[in-house]
Amino acid sequence: MTGDALPLGYTNRTGRPRGLVTRALGVVLPGVRSVNGHAERYADAWSAHNRDALAAPGRRWVVLGDSMSQSVGASSWDAGWVDVAAATLRDEGHPLTVVNLSATGARTRDVLDQQLPVLRDLPPADSPDDDLVTVMVGSNDLFAGGAVRRRLPDAFGELVTALPRGSVIASLPQPRTAAQQANRHLEDASARGDLMMVDMRAEGPTSWRGRLATDFFHPNDAGYVEIARAFLPTLRRALAQR
Repeated sequence: MTGDALPLGYTNRTGRPRGLVTRALGVVLPGVRSVNGHAERYADAWSAHNRDALAAPGRRWVVLGDSMSQSVGASSWDAGWVDVAAATLRDEGHPLTVVNLSATGARTRDVLDQQLPVLRDLPPADSPDDDLVTVMVGSNDLFAGGAVRRRLPDAFGELVTALPRGSVIASLPQPRTAAQQANRHLEDASARGDLMMVDMRAEGPTSWRGRLATDFFHPNDAGYVEIARAFLPTLRRALAQR
């Protein structure tokens, strides 16, 4: 395996078209249209970055999830929480090679069926240390509603079993029943020591005022700084243990 392709030809996309509501809002609202335009460009940028990262030496950080880890809403593809956290960790003596497998619109099932198989097929890193793996997903399951939302708790139960031991995963802060039920799987896995949970209910931003992009859904640069702040204590603990 060379550094010119990801396993299975992965391109940081789910293969599913953008939702009808998002498309409609993008037609009439310039702010939504602008942020919608990030999805393809940022996916291409991360795919190009990943090709180089696979050939780079050093400890690897593999990112799984949705648009929140793609940096959609930020001023550039590399201004999201992942890059903010990676820069902080590098300054603290923990340089990491980021391989970002997230995809805009991804649901928990997409992480299970698309992203985790790519993670398992990645070539070995040029490092004696295990990969750091993080996951931030579930919001798209909630907003999809219907059967997708109802299946979210079971999907999270499957996810916590499928992830490598010691992975770092964010809880869902939304006060919906499905989110609360999904979070219980994370809480149980964290209590067993299988995973490390970033509790976004307690550690995430207390207010999104001034921290949202022009679509009023995704974070802007300031919002992503807050997400990085929430993740960093758990990332430091994960790095210390592996």
